[in-house]
Amino acid sequence: MKNKWIVVFDLDDTLYKEIDFLQSAYCEIATVIETKFSKQEVLSFMMKSYQQKQDVFQEVINFYGLTIEKQELLHIYRTHRPKISLAKEVRTTLETLQNRGCILGLLTDGRKTTQSNKIEALGLHNFINQENIIISEEFGSEKPTMRNYEYFMQRYPNEKYCYVGDNVKKDFVTPNTLGWDTVCLLDDGRNIHCQDFTIGTQFLPMHRIKSFKELLKIIV
Repeated sequence: MKNKWIVVFDLDDTLYKEIDFLQSAYCEIATVIETKFSKQEVLSFMMKSYQQKQDVFQEVINFYGLTIEKQELLHIYRTHRPKISLAKEVRTTLETLQNRGCILGLLTDGRKTTQSNKIEALGLHNFINQENIIISEEFGSEKPTMRNYEYFMQRYPNEKYCYVGDNVKKDFVTPNTLGWDTVCLLDDGRNIHCQDFTIGTQFLPMHRIKSFKELLKIIV
């Protein structure tokens, strides 16, 4: 019998653009500030501060003279219900992989509440079973720790494995070692973190794709 593909995805800047989460959180924070302190144009100020690579929360507190702690703004950022969604191309690709009999998984670093809220907003439970979702805070280790990837190999032994991500520094080095296929979705100019392909070859993905649907040519 032909081996199944176990296709495991990163979340941020892979299944959706993290900048969309950031903008959603900033909008939530701006609404709180404008309502509580009767301020105006807070969102545009925050986005400008972000683009200038400033400490956004401290800048907005200082500029508007707010009697609020930076930690409270961070809490809103991390716990708000984000207004984000899967791009049509991503949704269609996930549906096609499912129809081909692939088992889909998710391996993401971050806080349980923050990442779970993203997963719910994106509707990823329509494609990925809960037991195949690994969030680092909940699981107890981050990428590139080997046990995070070995979880899927132990759950689905002797299959074909692929990891799809964007962060060259930590996404691919371990699955490369374990004999997985590795796929990097290239930055389209909107990624939060830059991609550096000048590091050691052990960190580099086997495949680089410009669009999500190109996965369908690799996972066959």
